[in-house]
Amino acid sequence: MNQVTTTSNLLFITLLAAILWPSAGPVPWHLLTVAIVVKAIDLIMLATVKNEASRRGSSDVSAIILAILLAWYVATSRFIVLDKMLFPQPEAVLTLFVAELPDMLKGLVNSLILLVSGYLLAVATALPLGLLVGWRVRLFHAVNPFTKVLGPIPPIVYIPYAIALLPSFRAASIFVIFIGAFWPIFINTVNGVFNIPKGLLDSARVLGLKEHTLLLRVILPGAMPSICTGATLALVFAFVLLTAAELIGANSGIGWYVKNFADFADYPRVVVGIIFISLVVLVITFGTERLERHLLRWRN
Repeated sequence: MNQVTTTSNLLFITLLAAILWPSAGPVPWHLLTVAIVVKAIDLIMLATVKNEASRRGSSDVSAIILAILLAWYVATSRFIVLDKMLFPQPEAVLTLFVAELPDMLKGLVNSLILLVSGYLLAVATALPLGLLVGWRVRLFHAVNPFTKVLGPIPPIVYIPYAIALLPSFRAASIFVIFIGAFWPIFINTVNGVFNIPKGLLDSARVLGLKEHTLLLRVILPGAMPSICTGATLALVFAFVLLTAAELIGANSGIGWYVKNFADFADYPRVVVGIIFISLVVLVITFGTERLERHLLRWRN
């Protein structure tokens, strides 16, 4: 048993002791359940995963989560050293999380519609344009100055104008998400094409491959690692922009959920919203990593 696993076990035992230690209030069953689930997942990973790095990573994550839960519980429930209004007790937050989950899922559906629409539009335009610009040197030199000027502009600055000029908040959100996701995909696609060894392209041409075959069978697979990197970055930017846009002008969605209750100083629900957004980001990140491994499985 390594040191990290030992630390995770000690934190788990300490958290259980703090939770079950007799007090005037009821036992925080939701917090206890979360702690047990976190530790159970860690034990399952240790029992089923053979890769030592993955096992250590699981124990690291488990230890961090348990440490946060322990510090949160002790500081707000046992010794109450933090402001009750700004830092609600974990049991109150987890109880609210269960109660608010149906409403947050409805908001998530609305948010994902905007996110997927803007992101897919960016992929559908940035990918072919990036392949074309990276493939044609003359076109690259013509477009590159505009890329250097427009690419670094934070897409969030477009939000007020998009809301004012476009017919609906939905259209404005999709536009801003599209802009934010377009540039990482486009720039990484161009760089991916440029980094393909020239000798590989010359060999393909010597074999008599037609242009479209060369593009689909050589250039696109060769640029795929860089494209996947750009697509992952674009998805992160798109999610940040979605949340920012909802904080400004939406009447539904997960970003609006946090903003709405923050306006009423309902901080338990604000924390619930933050936790829910974190879980959504975790799921999206896990999904994109799995997809990237599948697309780049040939590298192994």
